[in-house]
Amino acid sequence: MTQTLIVALLVVACSLRAAWILAPGAARRAVARALLTWSLPSAFAAPLRRHAQDAGDGCGCDGCDKGAGPGGAKASKPKPGPTVAPITFHPRPPR
Repeated sequence: MTQTLIVALLVVACSLRAAWILAPGAARRAVARALLTWSLPSAFAAPLRRHAQDAGDGCGCDGCDKGAGPGGAKASKPKPGPTVAPITFHPRPPR
């Protein structure tokens, strides 16, 4: 009985974690804002607060390709496009 309960709790926890990771950013922000209305311990509330306040533009790159804003450091150069390398086939020697 105890083993079944532990397994059920682990399955539920893993399912919620997978749903959180795979959910779009807008859904995570909405869930985080809804959960922050409850009185949660600070260990749980801090990451939720970070997700709720995240404005995000939906690209998932955290601004890595954007230059620095006004008053910031010098804007970085744009990333170069992908390089094209020819594919070379090397025939195997006959046996």
